[in-house]
Amino acid sequence: MARLTGPTDRISRRFGVALFGPSKALERRPHPPGQHGAKGARRKQSDYAIALNEKQKLRFQYGVMEKQFRRYYAEASRRREITGDVLVQLLETRLDNICYRLGFGNTRRAARQLVGHGHVNVNGRRVDISSFCVKPGDVISIGGTTRSQQLGIRALELTAARPVMEWLTLDRDKMSGSVNRVPEASEIDTMVNVQLVVELYSR
Repeated sequence: MARLTGPTDRISRRFGVALFGPSKALERRPHPPGQHGAKGARRKQSDYAIALNEKQKLRFQYGVMEKQFRRYYAEASRRREITGDVLVQLLETRLDNICYRLGFGNTRRAARQLVGHGHVNVNGRRVDISSFCVKPGDVISIGGTTRSQQLGIRALELTAARPVMEWLTLDRDKMSGSVNRVPEASEIDTMVNVQLVVELYSR
């Protein structure tokens, strides 16, 4: 399974946004990485470069490779709703992201690893595919093994202060959560101008 690897702080500094969660690197060095440093940040970008950066930010944020991201866009463009809204909803309802939103991982990468190692159940059945599409009514829970329970407890302790999204329900005692409905695009803070992403692919 292909996945994004590499230094997350460097990627966040490249775009000037904490894509992978709070980062002190942006506070210490609030400019792009590389030998040109702050001078590179002042360089004027073309409209295409701006749109490309928005797409890359969205892709890195959800940990999706380019080929898979194109499939999400193709699916979103086939539907009758607003393409940008559907694209974000498809990304948001990935199993690894749902686990992150529920607090089963303090980052999306941690949540993806939890899923990939088989510690997560959907409707009582183990699912180890991070891109699994979760639907309204599905129940996501931590597996019953001792190791799974330990990881679940640790993750929920780390994320105790993080609020749960309104479209989700979390039962901390049972270490399970459910999806009440598909989130509205306005409820999802992607830190990205999704319209530019749609325009980039529709050229």
